[in-house]
Amino acid sequence: MGDVFCIIRRDIQLALRRRADVLTVFFFFIVAASLFPLGVGPETKLLRAMGPGVIWVSALLAALLSLSRMFAADYADGTLEQMVLSPRPLALLTLGKALAHWIVTGLPLTLIAPVIGVQYGLSGESLTVLVIALLLGTPVLSLIGGIGAALTLGLRGGGALLALLVLPLYIPVLVFGAGAVEAVSGGLSAEAHFSILGALLLLSLLLAPLATAAALRIALE
Repeated sequence: MGDVFCIIRRDIQLALRRRADVLTVFFFFIVAASLFPLGVGPETKLLRAMGPGVIWVSALLAALLSLSRMFAADYADGTLEQMVLSPRPLALLTLGKALAHWIVTGLPLTLIAPVIGVQYGLSGESLTVLVIALLLGTPVLSLIGGIGAALTLGLRGGGALLALLVLPLYIPVLVFGAGAVEAVSGGLSAEAHFSILGALLLLSLLLAPLATAAALRIALE
């Protein structure tokens, strides 16, 4: 696991040197999620009903915006080839890349989400559930997104293809993530939704790095 932490530390340091890229994702999320209340008006009941879905879709699109950069710099400067040739398991290295992507994108989005939720009139309990659901779901977005980023690496027009590949796989996370908040707002328990999100996270941690490593080997051939 030491290699994973080294990759995470390295990618976070590189992200801090390119703050504009990180801030672009951050502000995209804020602006996209904040536009809907301006468009639909101040109807509290309507805002509470649509808030969880809007916040989740905005987080999903913001994460998607940064996926194409996950391997691009390493591919351009030859670091990725060295990673593939390294005796260390490539799946572990790709796991570190995906976790670093989550730390610089998914985690900040999760932390700012309650502020966005206040605009939609969500209760304190709903905001707590929203944060827990995002903590479980956003790592899945990064792990699955890594597969798409590896498959489209170096392709012309790869950004559009990446979205087509990844968005259908994001649907379960979106459904159960937003559903957890809606369940609590309706007086039900969110435990089932958390269980499914946890299962998706566990499966992604086990399988996504292997698929990403295989995709990278194909991309570099």
